[in-house]
Order: sequence, then C-alpha cells, then structure tokens
Amino acid sequence: MGLPAGYELRAATPDDLAPVATVLAADDLDDAGQVVLDEGFLREEWNRLGFDLATDAWVVVDDAGTLVGYGQVMWEEPDVVASWGVVHPGYRGRGLGSSLFSRIEERAPQLLPGSPTLRFRHAINAGDRAAAALLETRGLRPVRHFWHMQIELTGAVDPGPSPEGIDIAPVRSPGDLAAVHAVEDEAFTDHWEHHPEPFDRWAAERTLGPSYDPALWLLARQGGAPVGALTASVLGDRGWVGLLGVLAPSRGRGIGEALLRNSFAAFAARGVRCLLLAVDAESPTGATALYERVGMRVVKRWDLWERSLGDSAAPDSTSGPPPDPPRARRREG
Repeated sequence: MGLPAGYELRAATPDDLAPVATVLAADDLDDAGQVVLDEGFLREEWNRLGFDLATDAWVVVDDAGTLVGYGQVMWEEPDVVASWGVVHPGYRGRGLGSSLFSRIEERAPQLLPGSPTLRFRHAINAGDRAAAALLETRGLRPVRHFWHMQIELTGAVDPGPSPEGIDIAPVRSPGDLAAVHAVEDEAFTDHWEHHPEPFDRWAAERTLGPSYDPALWLLARQGGAPVGALTASVLGDRGWVGLLGVLAPSRGRGIGEALLRNSFAAFAARGVRCLLLAVDAESPTGATALYERVGMRVVKRWDLWERSLGDSAAPDSTSGPPPDPPRARRREG
C-alpha cells in the first residue's frame, strides 16, 4: 500500500535517533501513560549485531519534514525475522502504518533467504486493535504475550543477605562470561523459543555493544559452581535487566530475588532511579510473581504475532514495541 500524498518513506539515518525516540515516547504515553522506551533503548537497538540501519529501518516524514513513523526488522537466530513499528498517535488512520509494514514484509525474507522454516514475527501493543486487525489480514496470528515491568529506586538499596551458601559477585573474567552463558543455556531449556547459542556469537552479541558493563552482570555461585546469573545495562538514564536465570535444582531458595536486589543496589549506587525489564507473561517459572515480590509493576503490555515467511497475505498498523529490549532477548528463570 502506498503512502498518502504529503508523506515520504525513506531509510532511517543516525540523525533520526531523537525524532524516532520522540515518536516512541508519544506512543508509550498514549498506550501506557508513561514513557517506557526512550532514546537510550533505541540507540542500543541500532547497535545490535547484524542490524543495518540503512537497509533494515525506515521512517515516515510529512511534507514539513516531521518524522511521524518508524519501522525496523532484524534477523533473530535461528529461523526468526522479527520486526516492530510505530506511528505517532496524531497521525494514525492514514495508512502510514500499513506502508511501513509492507516495506518490512518486503525486506524480511531477504534477511535469511532460502530457509524453508523461516518465520516472520511482529510486535504490537497489546491493546492496539487496529494493528491486530492489520496483522490478521496479512496472515499473522498472536503467539505470545509479554510485559514490561519497572521499579523506581528512590535511594540507596540494601540488597540484604544472600541465601545460605550462595555467593553473589560481579562478572570479572572471560571465564565468568562462559559461566553466564552456561547458566542461560541450561536455565532456559524449557522456556518458549529457547535455542542454544554458540558461545562466540552469544558473547559478541552481548559484549561488543556500547552499553556492555560487566560490573552490572552478576553470578551466583554455590561452592564455586555457578547456579544463577543476571545481566544488566544502563541505557541513557535508565537501567535494564536482561537475563535472569537460576538453574532448576537451585530454584525456590531466593537466589533470583537476591540477584535482583544486588542489581538494584548496583544501579542505585550509580544514581539510576528507574529500572526496567521485559518478561514472558506465560513464564513457566513464575517470574512475574518474583518481580512483583521485589516491588516491580507492569507498565506496558505487548504481543508477538507470527506467520511463516513462505505465507503471504494483504490493510493500518499503528504501533508496537520492540520484541525485546536491548541486545539480548529478555529472559527470566
């Protein structure tokens, strides 16, 4: 579907960072009543391994040069191409989202050509009926529900004692990175869409970006053996928890809660006052209850829709958050 008169769709450029963040903020305010995803988040997205801003992201501008829409698509291992898009609430109902989505659909199969099992996945705000109607028309169906959760840190945080026999410390060596990877690989074996990832690629994806800070990554050990891990980063003025995993034999002892409280303390010590994460609403380990227990609350709900990329269909998408905030898929255990 083409754009209406007075609008242009073009490739995104680095200079679009702040204007796109403004559209994201407007969408969040309309959907959640607060800004959830900001410029720091977007910068991290644009620095993800394998993402090419010139070929994998687009903006819509009006005839005055105002940026009013954005969409992107990227490959996710092993056989998923994931996308999201957003249109400023004041410009919806004009076909802009449909045009963005069509460009995304055009690019998606080029990211992993020749794969017979390639799936196309798109994220939208959970309450966005117009976007849901568009995706249904294009042959997608809802497959999973996610939440963004948040906590405000009002001052210094006392992490309290760790569970008996558990030592929690920041990542300090390459060997610690391998331990975090091993915990993730084992802890999420029974989670939706978990796929083992080779260590070299895993490490490159998570440590080569500008936000990587091993002082915010935590390992929980018992007798020197890793039993839990947490990864986190600062994006702009906000903290994000990425991975939180505890090995199955060690669950139910408060290790996940202790890792979170230690993470809160580390962020608070840096003056970070807002901390977020994304969680699978259907987590088999009851992660949402854990996050609520430490004081976090749901601030935004979003859904993943999917179809095989071999399928096709055809029209106004309005908005949608990214499938998972920064760098790694958000996981919990």
